[in-house]
Amino acid sequence: MNKVKALLAVIVLTFSAAAQNEGGYTFVYEAEREIEPVFRIAEKPSVLDTVMPVPQVSYPLLSLKKEHSFELEKIDPARIKLVDKLPQLYHSYVKLGFGNYTMPLGEVFINSTRSRKFHWGISAKHHSSWGKIKGYAPSQFDRTRLDAYGKMIEKEYTITAKVNYFNQGHHFYGIRNEDVPGDSIRQRFNNTGVFGEYHSHKKDSANLNYKIGVEYNNYFDRKRADTLEKWKARENYLGIYSSFDYKLKTEVYAADFNVRYNNYKYGIEDSTLIGLDSGFVDNNVLVNIKPNITTIGKNGKWSVNVGVDLVLDAREKTKFIAVPLAKFQYSFFNDILIPYVGLNGGVRQNTFKRVSQENPFVSSNLELRNEYNALNLNGGIKGVLSKKVSFDVNLSFGKFTNKLLYVVDTVYSGGNRFTAVYDTMNITRIEGSISYQANEKLKIDLIGQYYSYMTRFYPYAWNLPELVIGLRGHYNLFDKFYVNLDLTMQGGRKAMEYALGEDIQEEELFYYRKLGFLADANLGIEYRYNKRISAFLQFNNFAAQQYQRWQNYPVQKFQVLGGVTFRF
Repeated sequence: MNKVKALLAVIVLTFSAAAQNEGGYTFVYEAEREIEPVFRIAEKPSVLDTVMPVPQVSYPLLSLKKEHSFELEKIDPARIKLVDKLPQLYHSYVKLGFGNYTMPLGEVFINSTRSRKFHWGISAKHHSSWGKIKGYAPSQFDRTRLDAYGKMIEKEYTITAKVNYFNQGHHFYGIRNEDVPGDSIRQRFNNTGVFGEYHSHKKDSANLNYKIGVEYNNYFDRKRADTLEKWKARENYLGIYSSFDYKLKTEVYAADFNVRYNNYKYGIEDSTLIGLDSGFVDNNVLVNIKPNITTIGKNGKWSVNVGVDLVLDAREKTKFIAVPLAKFQYSFFNDILIPYVGLNGGVRQNTFKRVSQENPFVSSNLELRNEYNALNLNGGIKGVLSKKVSFDVNLSFGKFTNKLLYVVDTVYSGGNRFTAVYDTMNITRIEGSISYQANEKLKIDLIGQYYSYMTRFYPYAWNLPELVIGLRGHYNLFDKFYVNLDLTMQGGRKAMEYALGEDIQEEELFYYRKLGFLADANLGIEYRYNKRISAFLQFNNFAAQQYQRWQNYPVQKFQVLGGVTFRF
């Protein structure tokens, strides 16, 4: 009640003050105010702290049970073959063997092992036969060869050097008379050769890479008589080779410059030994420059090479020959099929060394001409049929001048030596090959070639085959047994004769004889006892065919050669 009264008093006073301010009036009011009594709190002060408990709430997971079943598949055990990434190399290899026809065989190789910078090696080989072919003059032969080489490989260049020597002896046994003295038909060839090369291989394409090489051979045969030291064939050959290439973007600019000099002497110049057997000197010089450009297409799918081979022939009369060069190929389906076409040619220098190594029964007084191939057009397609099978089919047509052929010499010999004759001809060749390879286990190569000759002077290309078939096979059994097969077949060969006789035919006033079908099969078997020791058996002329590789010269029949090899 007192509080209400006090409130009313305050309100009244407020309005009275306002009114007083406005009109200047003052009201005074008297009233009683009651104050409650004060008392002292006897308790000591303390802090009151109340903790509110937090309720613990839990949500248990539902227990879900599901049945499971497992079925384990069997895993075949893996076969692991441990192969050394870098197999051990040995410094030396020796092969020793002996066969029928009293045929010893020996080969020795000594070489360096792995090295980043230096490689070197020497080798010696010997193969001979002291047997005879029934019904013919003595037919013994021997071949010995020594080689040594060294190579230094640096980051930007490589230097190579080689030295070789070989000594080869045989007999002109193409005479059906066993009583002919062996010394009267002996022949022997000797050669000493050296070779050196410097090859730069800078990786930066802005640099010019080049290769320069020098080759020298001293080649001669047996003298005609013990008292006539100079009456034999001697040949000195010097070749200087060089090539340069420069890559600019996708083009490669290249050029070859070669000089070949061959000095061939027989007997004493401007002298006569017997009858028409006169001495002579033949200097043969060939110089050629071959500039060319290669362009590689996008992602390497195609490439084009064009150029020209400029040849200076200074053998008898100075001649200048220009042969166009071109080659194009394109890759389909990531190298599965690669068609190609090309145009080339050139001049081949015939030397006494090359000719006598091809046909060892030639006379020593040969006329050696350079062979011209003014046009050689070729094309084909190559590729793969699967991961293991590859093939190549091609066709070529060439126009040749001074194509060398071998015919029996009846002027300086009794028909047991050959001389060289030449003809102009067009040669068409069809070739096909297929290869199969299953890792390193099995390898098979089959090659077939068919030749067509259009001659100008002679009716046939003497001693050249029309059909050639080759088969090569290699089989590896458990890395213990190695089997090699080599089969060669040739057909369509014809040899020139000089008179009618048995099995001799006539064509365009020339007499000729068919040499028959040639089939030569060789089989080799090697057993490796371990990495260092092995044994081998070699069966040559497995069909025992006494064919004539050269006219009047039958080969030895079935041959067996066995021996051992060592590595240390």
